[in-house]
Amino acid sequence: MIRKLAVSLMALISLVTGARAEVPVVGAVAPEFSLPDQHGVMRRLAESRKAQASVVGVSVDDTASHKAFAEKYHLPFPLLTDSNAEVAKRYGALPDWLVVKLAKRYTFLIDPAGRIAKAYLSADASRHSAEIIKDLKTLQGGKQGLPASR
Repeated sequence: MIRKLAVSLMALISLVTGARAEVPVVGAVAPEFSLPDQHGVMRRLAESRKAQASVVGVSVDDTASHKAFAEKYHLPFPLLTDSNAEVAKRYGALPDWLVVKLAKRYTFLIDPAGRIAKAYLSADASRHSAEIIKDLKTLQGGKQGLPASR
């Protein structure tokens, strides 16, 4: 009886908390991707690395919704469509509650060598952009020791 209760409780806990792939740790090779942007142009991680600094948004929403969103808010960067959520899974941003899958809003700073320099797993919208710019400047300046990931 106690064992059945414990197994049921564990199943309930995993349903409530959701299971997800591990988030890549600082220093790990960033998972590669090739996804279409809001205009249907295929974008790859390697392309962002060549530019030294590139901002891209990745979402499980479709290309048409990305195009409308980017136009509405005049976004100066591409929004990539991860319709099968494979990239979200590889970056540990897709908790799995069996029936419901909602991608997390994570940000990753990837260095020119293609490694995770910093992972931002929670963000204060009022400070997030400034924090990323500061960390990017530190990374581009060749300084070691970015602040710890959150």
